[in-house]
Parts: sequence; C-alpha cells; structure tokens
Amino acid sequence: MVEKHEAAGEAERVFAIDGARLSAPPIAGGLYIVATPIGNLGDVTIRALRTLAAASIVACEDSRVTRVLLDRYDITHTLVTYHEHNAAEQRPRLLAALAEGRSVALVSDAGTPLLSDPGYRLVIEAAAAGHAVFPIPGASALLAGLVVAGLPTDAFFFAGFLPPKEVARRKRLSALAAIPGTLVFYESPHRLGASLADMAAMLGDRPAAMARELTKAFETVRRGSLASLAADFADVAPKGEVVVLVGPPGETAPEPEEVDALLLRLLANGTVRSAADEAAVATGLPRRDLYRRALALKDAVDAPGD
Repeated sequence: MVEKHEAAGEAERVFAIDGARLSAPPIAGGLYIVATPIGNLGDVTIRALRTLAAASIVACEDSRVTRVLLDRYDITHTLVTYHEHNAAEQRPRLLAALAEGRSVALVSDAGTPLLSDPGYRLVIEAAAAGHAVFPIPGASALLAGLVVAGLPTDAFFFAGFLPPKEVARRKRLSALAAIPGTLVFYESPHRLGASLADMAAMLGDRPAAMARELTKAFETVRRGSLASLAADFADVAPKGEVVVLVGPPGETAPEPEEVDALLLRLLANGTVRSAADEAAVATGLPRRDLYRRALALKDAVDAPGD
C-alpha cells in the first residue's frame, strides 16, 4: 500500500502485520535476493516485508503466487515476472533498472531464490556490472528438510532435481555416491518411488528421509532406509512438494541386533513410546516398526521365567 506522508508530502511505503501498519523506509539501489515462505505465510521475515514494500521493482516467478503473499501483508506493488522461460528477455531490463540506481527485489514462488531457478544468472551479471547484491535470508525447503531428517548436518550437498529418465538419473546418482555428506534432493511426487528405488540401487541402502509439504497443514516426514522408503512409495505418489535426504557413505541401516540392543537400553530408563521415539531419531527407521519391536522386547523382558 502507498500513502502520503503528511509531514514531508511524499509517498511513503507501508505494510501491515495483523492490522498493525509499519513503515518501509527507502532502500539503496541494488539487487535484493528475498526469501519468501515455503508454505506457511507467517514464516516471512520483517526485513523481507520491508524490502518488498520499499523496492522499486519486485521480480517474481509467478505473479499470482507472489500476489497472495503481498496481499496478506497489505503491500501494493506492480510485479514483473522473471522465470526460466523469459529470463533472457527480462534480464537486460532488470539490469537497466539497476543501472538507473533503482532497487530490484527478486523472489521465487517459495523459499530462497537461486536454488533450482534462473536467478543466479541475474546475480552474476548484476555483480559483474558493479551493482550491489543484498541477501535477505529466510525460509528454505533445503534447510527445513535437513533439520528434521535426523541425518548428519555437519556436511551436506544439495543436488537439486534428478534427471527424469532412469538411465540419466542413475548416472547422476553414481557421480554423487562418494560425496562425504548428506545428499539433499528436490523431487516431483510422481517420480518419487522410481527415484528412491534408483537411490537404493546406486547409493546403497543408506538411512534416508522424505519430507513433504514442509510448514504446511499436511507436513509429513518419513524416515527409514532407502529400500524401505522405496517400497513405501513404489505405488504411491504423495501430494505436494518433496525433499529427499540421504545419509553419507558408510551410513547404512543398522542390523536388527543393533536395533534390539539400542531399544533395550532405552527401555531400561523409559517407556515403549519414548524408546521408539529416540530410536527413530538415532537410526532413521520408521517409528511404528520400532514401537512394535520395543513392545515385543518389553513383553519378553517382563514375562515370568520358566
């Protein structure tokens, strides 16, 4: 929304949060890479809202998607689209605006721009032309998936989307197999089962996690071995955005004897439920399977001797 600033007689940009109207002071010319929510609109930062309200130009993938966010926070702006199909045409126009000293805010449909979208070319050319580039950090499906997966986070590799065809997909997975860190993929729901099967074949049966619809009403995280997840989704295409995370080389599913020993240690100081919960985090195995096994072990321990 744009209002007149009565004291100065100049237009003032504002936005609103829960009915409270806040000022968006002018910002310096340059390219602003603005992260937006990946689902829950409440995850946007105040700095992002100020930037979107104050920017000379907001460049977005799909104006219909970005308009929902701007309307939520009462920001009135004329949007320009910038996506893989028009980037070559739009990029010179955005660079020309930067050359005039204007501020350009770049957003993707969800999350942090430049991850699996054409924004990095705009950054490269803007920086090469001497324009300032500012990160406005925030939500990212990559990081959201990583922190709930229950896999090592000290080193990870974002591999984006795998090729849609099996031969190319397996070749890509083979090239990634030796990377000493957790692998993070985005995947289309209808290809999930095939991709998980190829991951199990090319990477080995490592601990993994599938996270979908992160921050949304039907957020789901499934943990298990690659083989078990591939079996779960062989004939099921989940709805929504999907992130797949795979443990590093050498991270293999624990042997049944190791799982039993862990559950027995946990049962010694806790309930069946707490033991299953903690074991699921530690092993990446499905909680429901661990709960059933923990219950069987507890019954065996509690049974009277002969």
